[in-house]
Amino acid sequence: MTKYIILVLLLILFSLVTLPAEASVCRNYQGHKICILSIKRSAKNYWEYRAAVSVDGIKRPIEVYNCLEQIKVEKDGTVVPFEDNDPGKLICSYFQK
Repeated sequence: MTKYIILVLLLILFSLVTLPAEASVCRNYQGHKICILSIKRSAKNYWEYRAAVSVDGIKRPIEVYNCLEQIKVEKDGTVVPFEDNDPGKLICSYFQK
């Protein structure tokens, strides 16, 4: 009888512990695995997204992706145009709807 009580208590204890969820969106894009770790759309400029991404498992800092002008603004303020296999192209095509 005590074995069953201990078993039930252990099951209850393990069911109370929840692991953190991974809510990233990952896509294979032109030979790279690009994951959008967090993303926020600008309220003022609907064509801009502030996003943190990882490319092939390497996390990048948050950058602003401007889908209208096809540029990104890096953390230090540097403006860079999208490259051929840039995560910005994936972000803009994914959220274009």
